[in-house]
Amino acid sequence: MSCIKLIVGLGNPGKQYEQTRHNAGFWFVEEVARQYQVQFRPETKFLGDVARVQSNGMDVWLLKPMTFMNRSGQSIQSLANFYKISADEILVVHDELDLAPGVAKLKSNGGHGGHNGLRDTIAALGTRTFHRLRLGIGHPGHKDQVVDYVLRAPSKPDFQAIEDAIYDASHVLPELLSGEMERAMHQLHTQ
Repeated sequence: MSCIKLIVGLGNPGKQYEQTRHNAGFWFVEEVARQYQVQFRPETKFLGDVARVQSNGMDVWLLKPMTFMNRSGQSIQSLANFYKISADEILVVHDELDLAPGVAKLKSNGGHGGHNGLRDTIAALGTRTFHRLRLGIGHPGHKDQVVDYVLRAPSKPDFQAIEDAIYDASHVLPELLSGEMERAMHQLHTQ
């Protein structure tokens, strides 16, 4: 596997969305920025907020697209093209309805599973061959309730479980950044 050079947290910009389940991807990259003691800054040419961390002598970019969820791919594509980052060097972090709060799973490739942020990313990059970190948020029980559910804040216990999963997932970053996806998966999935 290639080393990860871009970590994208999916979410929606704006105060009204900060604490919603759909912003779990933002929460992850914010935690990574905190651990590496870097700050996000707006970058209009990338349609998002960007931070840079150093790992193993390489630049690793953190990105929070400010395009809203269903246009995330535009932001990802612009940064990836500018820095010549291939799809297999990208980790997209997103909320996952099919996993319980507190569960984090790594995945390589795959479809969008109905997630509009992934759908747009696949369309913009022209491939599904990027890596994903799926952060469980649980499911409301019926597909008609999904939109309302993802755009609401989780309960305190669910939020704590999601935070715990983010913390656990952040501890496999050294493996991801050095290209050891299988090792990172094993470590994260057996916690």
